[in-house]
Amino acid sequence: MPKLGMEPKRRADVINATLTCISVHGIDGMTLDKVAEYANCSKGVVTYYYKNKDNLTIEAFKSFLAYYGLKIDSEIENTMTAGNMIDVTLKHILPPYRDDTEKRVNVSQLDGIEKMFIPHEDQAKLFLQFFSKAVLDRNLQEVVSKSYLADLQGIAKIFDYGNRTGQMSVEDSQSAAYGLLAMVVGLSFFRVANIPPINGEDNRYICEDYVSRFLGRR
Repeated sequence: MPKLGMEPKRRADVINATLTCISVHGIDGMTLDKVAEYANCSKGVVTYYYKNKDNLTIEAFKSFLAYYGLKIDSEIENTMTAGNMIDVTLKHILPPYRDDTEKRVNVSQLDGIEKMFIPHEDQAKLFLQFFSKAVLDRNLQEVVSKSYLADLQGIAKIFDYGNRTGQMSVEDSQSAAYGLLAMVVGLSFFRVANIPPINGEDNRYICEDYVSRFLGRR
């Protein structure tokens, strides 16, 4: 049994280790023994908090998806324009490429949201692993469905705000949010598959162009 008072940190260490392990070995190659090794703890500690691999995978997926919402919410301020709010959202759900291979996966809030981080390459690998498994796994489908429905509501609220304040021209905020999120998911898959845009630019500009239509920047 883990030491008294260590539970939050141990849980966080195990989840971070699980995401790292999946990024390196894939979900099929992830084992409780390997997670324990990455977390620098015993297998007994892992199973104390997460009874089996399936349970651990689901909880890691929840933490992976929650990471994006937490980062976005921590940076959006009520004084921002609707355009700036969308910029913050896109910065996290479809981040610009950067060389951050020296940093480690951390989806724990224990040391503050500003310390949470997932390296660009790990994001791509985890995205591919989780979503490919979710195609046939109803439990993972439920996780992604709940997460994306919440994301759609959040993005739609930004479009509504932009419309209400005259900063945007949006006929249907729900459809606009659906289109943006669907575009992000598709472009994320294209990134993972190494399919570059025709002009060779970072493909996130496609989302920026989409948002520009509502801002009248075209």
